[in-house]
Amino acid sequence: MQRIVIKIGSSSLTSDEGGLNRNKVHFFANEIASLAATGSQVLLVTSGAVAAGFREIGYTTRPKLLHEKQAAAAVGQALLMRSYQEAFGSHGLGAAQILLTRADFSQRQRIQNAQMTIEELLKQQIIPIINENDTVSVDELKFGDNDTLSALVANLVKASGLIIITDTDGLYTADPRSNPEAKRIERVTQIDDEILAGAGGSGSSVGTGGMRSKVEAARIAMRGGVPAFVGRVLEPDDLLHAAQGHGRGTYFDTQLHSLSTKKQWLGFHSTPRGKVVVDDGAEHALLSGGKSLLPVGVKDVEGDFHAGDVIEVHNLSGQLVGRGVVNYSASQIRDVAGLNTDEVQKQIEVPRIEVIHRDEWISLK
Repeated sequence: MQRIVIKIGSSSLTSDEGGLNRNKVHFFANEIASLAATGSQVLLVTSGAVAAGFREIGYTTRPKLLHEKQAAAAVGQALLMRSYQEAFGSHGLGAAQILLTRADFSQRQRIQNAQMTIEELLKQQIIPIINENDTVSVDELKFGDNDTLSALVANLVKASGLIIITDTDGLYTADPRSNPEAKRIERVTQIDDEILAGAGGSGSSVGTGGMRSKVEAARIAMRGGVPAFVGRVLEPDDLLHAAQGHGRGTYFDTQLHSLSTKKQWLGFHSTPRGKVVVDDGAEHALLSGGKSLLPVGVKDVEGDFHAGDVIEVHNLSGQLVGRGVVNYSASQIRDVAGLNTDEVQKQIEVPRIEVIHRDEWISLK
C-alpha cells in the first residue's frame, strides 16, 4: 500500500486578495479523495492558516509582526479545518487536525507520540491534516515553511512519496518568468549547487516558500529514502498522475533507504553543540567506507561540547559532511587530534576510541 504525503501551500488555497478560497479547498479534497480511492494512505500537510485568517481578523494585508501572524493563524486555522472537513466529508472521508512545532521533532518522545497518533488515524481511514502550530511558534524555532515540515513528516511516517504542490510545473534551469531559455528538469537524482542555483529565491507574497525551499525539502526527503515530486496540480486527476509518475513537474529520485527515528532526530532535529573539521581520508571513510571517525582524522575543533553531545563534522573546504554523537569533550579532542589510536590511549582515558561511532552518525552531504 502506498503512503503519500501531500503538501499544499498558501498560494494554492487562497484568493488573489489573500482570503481562503473554498473552491480551491474543494478541488484539492476531490483530488485527494480520488487518490485515496486507489487504496493509497494520504497525509496532508497544509499551509493557509494565516492567509485564511488575516482578513477575517480585520487586517487589510498579510501581517508581518509575529503577534499579528499568530492571531491571524488562531482565527484562520479553525476556518481552514472547517473547510477541509466539509470538503472531505462530501466524499465520506474524515479529517483530523495535527499541529506541530520544531520542538516536537527535537524531543523523541513527543514526535513518537505524534507518529503513533498518525498511524492510528490512517488505520481508521481518517486523513491527518498537519500544519505548523503558528500560534505558539516563534521565528527562531519555526520550520521556515511547510515544505520542510512536509519532508520531515514524510520521513517520519516512511512515506512512499512526497508530493509538493506549487504554482509552477517543476524545477527549471533558470527562472522561467524572466528567462525564456529556461528548460524544465524532468528528473533529479542528486541535488548539487547547480540545481540549487536554478531553484532561485522566494515565491509568492501570500506564501513563505519559493522553489528553493521546495528543493531543500526534496533533499531532506531523499536523504530519508523518500522520493519527491514538485509541480502543479490544476486539473482533475493531476494529483493521481503525479503519484503515478507522470505529473506536471519534477521528480526527485533516491536510492537511499528510510531512516530510523533515531537517525532522523540526529540529522534533522538535534541541536549541534560544536563541530570538528576532518581531513580528506576521514571524510571518505565516513561517507563511503561506513567507518567511524577516529582522532587521527581530526584537523580542528570548534565550540565547547561534552561527551554525549551532537556535533557537526565539516571537511577541509568547510562543507557540512554530517552529524554525530561525540564520545569526547572538545578539550579532549584538541589534545589528541591527529594522533593514532595507540598514541591516544597513552594520552587520555575515554570509554570509546572513536570520536564518533558509525552507529551514532548520519551523513548529510
